[in-house]
Amino acid sequence: MTFHLPTNAAAEGIPAHSPAELADLRARVDALNMRYRHHGAVSVLTGALRDPEAGDIALVSSFGAESVALLHLVAMIDRTTPVLFIDTRLLFGETLAYQQDVAERLHLSNVRIIRTDSATLQAQDPNDDLRDASTDACCTLRKTVPLENALQGFDGWITGRKRFQSSTRAALEFFELEDTTGRIKVNPLAHWAPEDVRAYMDENRLPRHPLVSQGYPSIGCWPCTSKVAPGEDARAGRWRGEQKEECGIHFENGRMVRKGPST
Repeated sequence: MTFHLPTNAAAEGIPAHSPAELADLRARVDALNMRYRHHGAVSVLTGALRDPEAGDIALVSSFGAESVALLHLVAMIDRTTPVLFIDTRLLFGETLAYQQDVAERLHLSNVRIIRTDSATLQAQDPNDDLRDASTDACCTLRKTVPLENALQGFDGWITGRKRFQSSTRAALEFFELEDTTGRIKVNPLAHWAPEDVRAYMDENRLPRHPLVSQGYPSIGCWPCTSKVAPGEDARAGRWRGEQKEECGIHFENGRMVRKGPST
């Protein structure tokens, strides 16, 4: 299923929450973290999908280098879980093929392919070179705003973020609150180490993204992803040479992360 979304509706669609509502949401998040503090990824994920306190949840997946582990966990619990996949129209062909293969193998029945509509792209990036002027603006046009539109109606979303991935994620909790949207963000793999991901993929014989073996341990859009040399950080190939480490989809304390070199 493919959804073509305009990019001018997100700001209008973000609900305004009163201080009292935000305080109540924070209390819910704190309670969820307390409830699941000694649990593992499966229990956290099951709770997120079934606990009334978590609300209506979608999984957001890039179908990247490590995505298949979380997708497999979700498929074991509920294959009808909405899975949001953002096709920026700048993804590697290998990623698009891998997305279809994984969805079929895992029998995921509610994958939603999200794209910015062609008219908006023509208006805002007519020469397909916005990324050369501003990668932030390109990410906003092709990823951040379309995702925000796609998440309307959901109380929260599941991510594959992990503490080991960067300094900004070192204290990552299982459950977080996005103050800007009032949505709960769920990070069931927060405590997993790289070897945990590899072991899980090996034990369950999950297919690897074909670009990983070619030197791409972290995979985004092809213009902004390069190979990583031995000894480099896994995310060194993302937006190489720029002071940028996130595409803007993830927020820290209600603000987009825009600091430091890629991680």
